[in-house]
Amino acid sequence: MKIATFNINGIKARIEALPNWLDTAQPDVVLLQEIKSVDEAFPREVFEDRGYNVETHGQKSFNGVAILSKHPLEDVSRGLPGDADDEQARWIEATVMGKQNALRICGLYLPNGNPAPGPKFDYKLAWMERLHARATALLAEETPFLMAGDYNIIPQAEDAATPDAWREDALFRPEARAAWRKLLNIGLTEAFRARTQGPGHYSFWDYQAGAWNRNNGIRIDHFLLSPTCADFLRDCQIDKDVRGGEKPSDHVPVWVELDF
Repeated sequence: MKIATFNINGIKARIEALPNWLDTAQPDVVLLQEIKSVDEAFPREVFEDRGYNVETHGQKSFNGVAILSKHPLEDVSRGLPGDADDEQARWIEATVMGKQNALRICGLYLPNGNPAPGPKFDYKLAWMERLHARATALLAEETPFLMAGDYNIIPQAEDAATPDAWREDALFRPEARAAWRKLLNIGLTEAFRARTQGPGHYSFWDYQAGAWNRNNGIRIDHFLLSPTCADFLRDCQIDKDVRGGEKPSDHVPVWVELDF
């Protein structure tokens, strides 16, 4: 089963680029972030015509997450537990049936947190506490699961072309990276680093200052796998070349292949 995550930075802006990538990459499941669309306006037919079931958790002009799946989606839930007053559309999860086992798939768009320090950074850290609680609860259920999306976290210096430029940014501040390590330390596997080591691997290049042409990128789109899910990991790659296409997102797809 090939599962991808892709922050598309607006479904309307990517209405040609996204289907083109789907036709080439042929993922079984895709977790989308920043669809920037209410549910009713999401162009479902484009993806249903390609054999995908579509579930969205949208928000006008901002945020928004979705799941596209060639397998039936069961027990869909929207919104990260832990704060009933949080109206930002940043979380969606569902169960997908593999050949023999069920897999709980969680798609997320973690808050950026800038400017930091400040209320937005506090919201980011509180959101990560809720994420930790949700992961702990899923581990207790002993169902294989993964959490994937735009984490807005640069885990290590090697995950940025110019790490010194990010020292005071919410994506790289010590508090955010400590929350990331706390999440890993409950037993989750970061799929890309389980397969590939070393610097020079990025999933985001800013539109400004020629970042793409200079390969001045950062790696902020991640897959975290539960122990049982990690046992099925066959590969994890970044589709870097998508960034050089027509009207690209500032992110590129990241995908895992699971023997599921």
